Amino acid sequence: MLLVAATLVALVVQARSDVMADARQRTLTTAQTFANAPGTAAALNSADPSKVLQPHAEAARKAAGVEAIIVYGLNGLTLTHSDPHQIGKHVIGPYAKAANGKPFTSTFQGSLGLSVISAVPVRGRDGSVVGIVSVPVTVETVQHRVNRQLPVLFGGAAAALAVAAGGAGLVSRRLRRQTHGLGATEMTRMYEHHDAVLHAVREGVLIVGGDGRLLLANDEARRLLDLPADADGRHITELRLEDDLAGLLASDRPATDEVHLAGDRLLAVNKRLTAPHGPVGSVVTLRDTTELRALSGRAEVARERLKLLYDAGLRIGTTLDVKRTAEELAEVAVPRFADIVTVELLDPVLRGEEAPGATAVTTELRRSAVAGLDADDRVQPVGELIRFAPAHPVAAAMAEGRPVLIGDLSAAAGWRTQHPEHTGSILDRGIHSLLVVPLRARGVVLGVVDFRRATGSPPFEEEDASFAEELAARAAVCIDNARRYTREHTMAVTLQHSLLPRGLPEQSALDVAYRYLPAQAGVGGDWFDVIPLSGTRVALVVGDVVGHGLHAAATMGRLRTAVHNFASLDMPVEELLGRLDELVAQIDAEEAATAEDGQGLITGATCQYAVYDPTSGQLVVATAGHPGPAVVRPDGTVDFPRLPISPPLGLGAGLPVETAELAVPEGSRLVLYTDGLIEDRTRDLDAGLAALRDALTGSDRTPEATCAAVMQAMLSDRPRDDIALLVARTRRLGPAQIAEWDVPREPAAVAPVRAACARRLTEWGLEHMAFTAELVLSELITNAVRYGSEPIAVRLLRTVPTSGPAAGTLIFEVSDGSSTSPRLRRAKPTDEGGRGLFLVARLAERWGTRYTPTGKVIWAEQPLRHGAAPEREELGEILLGQWDDTAL
Repeated sequence: MLLVAATLVALVVQARSDVMADARQRTLTTAQTFANAPGTAAALNSADPSKVLQPHAEAARKAAGVEAIIVYGLNGLTLTHSDPHQIGKHVIGPYAKAANGKPFTSTFQGSLGLSVISAVPVRGRDGSVVGIVSVPVTVETVQHRVNRQLPVLFGGAAAALAVAAGGAGLVSRRLRRQTHGLGATEMTRMYEHHDAVLHAVREGVLIVGGDGRLLLANDEARRLLDLPADADGRHITELRLEDDLAGLLASDRPATDEVHLAGDRLLAVNKRLTAPHGPVGSVVTLRDTTELRALSGRAEVARERLKLLYDAGLRIGTTLDVKRTAEELAEVAVPRFADIVTVELLDPVLRGEEAPGATAVTTELRRSAVAGLDADDRVQPVGELIRFAPAHPVAAAMAEGRPVLIGDLSAAAGWRTQHPEHTGSILDRGIHSLLVVPLRARGVVLGVVDFRRATGSPPFEEEDASFAEELAARAAVCIDNARRYTREHTMAVTLQHSLLPRGLPEQSALDVAYRYLPAQAGVGGDWFDVIPLSGTRVALVVGDVVGHGLHAAATMGRLRTAVHNFASLDMPVEELLGRLDELVAQIDAEEAATAEDGQGLITGATCQYAVYDPTSGQLVVATAGHPGPAVVRPDGTVDFPRLPISPPLGLGAGLPVETAELAVPEGSRLVLYTDGLIEDRTRDLDAGLAALRDALTGSDRTPEATCAAVMQAMLSDRPRDDIALLVARTRRLGPAQIAEWDVPREPAAVAPVRAACARRLTEWGLEHMAFTAELVLSELITNAVRYGSEPIAVRLLRTVPTSGPAAGTLIFEVSDGSSTSPRLRRAKPTDEGGRGLFLVARLAERWGTRYTPTGKVIWAEQPLRHGAAPEREELGEILLGQWDDTAL
């Protein structure tokens, strides 16, 4: 039946294939004939191709027995069709090949349904394609042709089936006579027994009768049990088997994978009873598991080793700390591979430096980790520097760069030279085997790892050495990565610390305290500054360069230097941030120009710049993308002033920076910080500001105490970003420290102001400064009267520092309405003037010009420490030194 069915299917498939092939050939032939017919190309170029070609196409279609002869123009319009409604419509189908001059045949879902279509190009006289002739035959028509052949095929199949059934009946009767009437069941059982004996060569097979006699044994069973040649028919107890195995085979108890001893073999025995499905008895299978058990043991060891390597990959190198990585190596190997593990590393590796090369072999190592039985050993504790003897296995492993295996410590002598007095105690504790493996990474030995086994563990073997070498290689890569990170981190931290302020400058306007904490991920670009300005003013700066690493730290250094330079020019707050914005934009342009791919690193940075004037109590603040400051008033309340915020540095595009002026009472605390203080993975910005408000609330706190309270309340376990915190408590200059005079613009006004200045210095107890002060003030006022414009004013300030040994500063300020700045120069011998500013520069510690919205201020500072003011004789020498003796 299967043969007949297969033949029938093959015939049907062949018939369908033949009909489809005929359809393809017929459509292609018809299309080529019509396309190459005389007049077809000319008709396509006529005024009405459809009128000329449609009658011929219908006649050819009927003669060829196809569904349609369709002619398409190159513009995609249908020119002829069996359905007149399709004429003039755009063609839809895969005719690109024909349009390119190549005929093809395909199966396509068209307007006539699923069809076999052949398309042939129509060529003009010059060989170019002027149209396409397509001839379809629907698959339904093809199927009708196949269906007409099915009755013949099915009739032939029925006849063949009848003949086959009759022949099968005759053969079946013949076979029954030859098998003496055995049925299919008996024949099957007989052949199953036969196959079990002949082909189950990997297992022994026994058939035991109900009386305990051996009915059948294959060759494998005879070999495994060492049965005699006449074992068939004998009782199981007569075959000289082991008592427990013989008892099992003779009993009616089934068994599953029971292990029994047969000579020097371990056999896995399976026994099944044949009743009630057959005669009383049992079938027994035997499998030799002696080698399998050994292989299974080795496979289990290999599996444990692979799992240990997998766990080592997860547990070793979780941190970028060299010492912790060494501890993880020791912990992961105990007790699954060794009872005691110690790790000794070279000192340069622990410091993050490069390890010496292969030519510089050293045996001086520092114990970095211990795990196991001797974790509390005080002979060579963790952290001790150990110089190993040349005969010690560690020295050999370091010198040769390969594992050193000592299977029996009691029989080895080299390791005893290190501590002869402790060798006995080591052996008494049961330590009997040692394996020393060098930690090698990138061809350089970083240290060694010692594996030891004690009582209850087998001694190390060569396979253990191979595994330990693989484990040490993986750990060495992690240690080297941690070493390289330590080196880079140390370099970055050193660079960053060199770029950050190393102390607070002396000034009298603010009591300042600060905190700086780098992120766990590495150094970053946060910075802060306290910059004394002229007129007792002080600038507070906090900035943040986005990112971490050397690039961020270097960029921070550039910006901090720029802020110092701009501040030294006494730029207004808004102008300074504008210049800083231009600098960052220039840095970005340089980075993009020098980058190989044309896309350099973008210097994302924010900055807040504030200037506090203790004479007026005014604070001028401007911020470029940075969080605004907090102001803690003397009563302990906290305020976050709303400030105009400009874009981050580099994104301002030349736009002006807006500032805010705040009146700050004396004793207030100004708190400037970077976003790392208030933003964290566990809280958003609003929650961070609320927590900061709570930490700052409270009066009578010094800036140092405020910093401590804020860091304790805000600091997370692992900050992701740098934190810079600057707390400054404001001070004011009292009326007794300030003297001011308005000066008319006439030379005669200089003398009264000089006299008033002398009187005020006397009131301040600074009589010894009077002569110098009068001279400096005379030069500055004379310069303003001669070259400046009204209004002209003089201000004298006396400051007292908040800390330090300095005695304070005397500051002279002369303001006028002119924006022209005086320039220091050396006068020629013949010049009558030009020496005033030179004298001011010689007598004052610092001097300069500060521009204001209404003009400028020329200022000079004179320290009040002892000996700072020159004596009259010295002043005379300074004055006479301005002229050449020969010129006089």
